[in-house]
Amino acid sequence: MFVLGVDPGLTRCGFGLVEGALEGPETFAARRAGTIGTSPSTPVELRLRQLYQEFSILLDECTPHAVSVERVFHSRNANTVIGVAQASGVVIALAGARNIPVRQFTAQQVKLAVTGYGAAKKPQVQAMVARHCHLASVPEPPDAADALALAITYLSFERTERRFLVERGA
Repeated sequence: MFVLGVDPGLTRCGFGLVEGALEGPETFAARRAGTIGTSPSTPVELRLRQLYQEFSILLDECTPHAVSVERVFHSRNANTVIGVAQASGVVIALAGARNIPVRQFTAQQVKLAVTGYGAAKKPQVQAMVARHCHLASVPEPPDAADALALAITYLSFERTERRFLVERGA
């Protein structure tokens, strides 16, 4: 199964494609990661159009089975939250238009799934992403590593839900 993780942002939007199985050994392979950036000096409608165009291409090239997006949470800076929410909406709408299931996770859920500790620091999460995906070094830039962590989180949650249903006989 291929999952595209997205760390939304208007200036820098991270993406990471992870391959993993929902049954058998829990192994993950990072297949692609990077960022899509827009210029803060460009009008917001053109920045969103750029994200729309680039994520359209990415979704068509990668053909993920699912998309995992960081859930917009509060911030001290309202402008940051608005940009993150706008970028998130673009990706969620594009996935929906392609009938690709989307799950959103909070940063705490991602930290817990990837490190086993919901208050882990960013470097710990990035190091565990490298470890889970058998990478020689921490993925760069950090937004790409965060996106890979979101994809791993999706796969981990899906595996847990399946095990739960099997145990319950459902």
